[in-house]
Amino acid sequence: MRKTLSIISLGFLIISCGTQKNTQTVVAKPTLPKVSPAKPVVSDQKPKVQREHGVDFFKDNIADVSKNDNTASYGSIVSANPATYKVVKTFYPSVGQNFRQKYIILHYTALDDDKSVMVLTQQSVSAHYLVNDLGDNEIYQLVDENKRAYHAGISAWRKDKMLNDTSIGIEIVNAGYKTDASGTKIFPEYSDAQVRKVAALVKDLANRYMVPATNILGHSDIAPTRKQDPGPKFPWKKLYDEYQVGMWYDEGTKQNFYDSAVLEDYAMQMSVPSFLFKIQTALRDFGYDLNPNGAYDDATKKTIETFQYHFRPQNYSGMMDAETWAILQALDQKYPNK
Repeated sequence: MRKTLSIISLGFLIISCGTQKNTQTVVAKPTLPKVSPAKPVVSDQKPKVQREHGVDFFKDNIADVSKNDNTASYGSIVSANPATYKVVKTFYPSVGQNFRQKYIILHYTALDDDKSVMVLTQQSVSAHYLVNDLGDNEIYQLVDENKRAYHAGISAWRKDKMLNDTSIGIEIVNAGYKTDASGTKIFPEYSDAQVRKVAALVKDLANRYMVPATNILGHSDIAPTRKQDPGPKFPWKKLYDEYQVGMWYDEGTKQNFYDSAVLEDYAMQMSVPSFLFKIQTALRDFGYDLNPNGAYDDATKKTIETFQYHFRPQNYSGMMDAETWAILQALDQKYPNK
């Protein structure tokens, strides 16, 4: 009897296990509509790109002069053209940019008008602009302002070197110097028409690219041991006085330094190496590529000479007389090398 009950119980268990199902509770997920990723919002205050004759232009300066920020974007826009893709300027321009053009460098060609054009357009030397001596109202553009021209060569000013990368070059038709029997360099004059052209051109470039006065220079300033252009006949003071272009010293400050130099028996100090070192240091601090060593060597003489071309054209002997020394100190004070 007991055996029979066991068999019956086992049968019920087998039937129960055979009919039991492995069930899971499934929760239905709601169906969400497909949404494309949101694009960034474009500020209505941002200046717009303009399209003219199939070319995109951006004509607004977005710099903040009050913050000494020359971040800007101005002019035609060169863009990529990737196959099967579209480049858009919805978010143009980024504020994280600045101009390539940090310097304006002035030269003379040492050639006449025709030869100047030929050399600057058909040989490896070039400039962005050429100012002729024909008395007309034309200025020749030879290189795009956004491109490098080959005008500066081995060059340096303050913390920058190889200034072709960061400058606009302006060549002025002028015969260049000749040497007289005593070895003195004699430089020809610039015509009034040329000076007016150069002044207007430099002012336009300086305004558009926010080029500071300390970065408007002659070729000789950035290569004093190699070059003499634009020479002592180029009227830097006229550009400063009449066009507010470039650097010049304050007369009162210069006179104070001059009076002090005379009282200190300046002539005797010139033979002292420590004083020569001080002069060389002042030239270097102003911007010239000169290594102070306390010796009146060829590099020092040529650097003083080119400084005089720019700021004391009445005397370009290469000697640091008391007036030249006073001018240098006044300029160092007015335009500190930060």
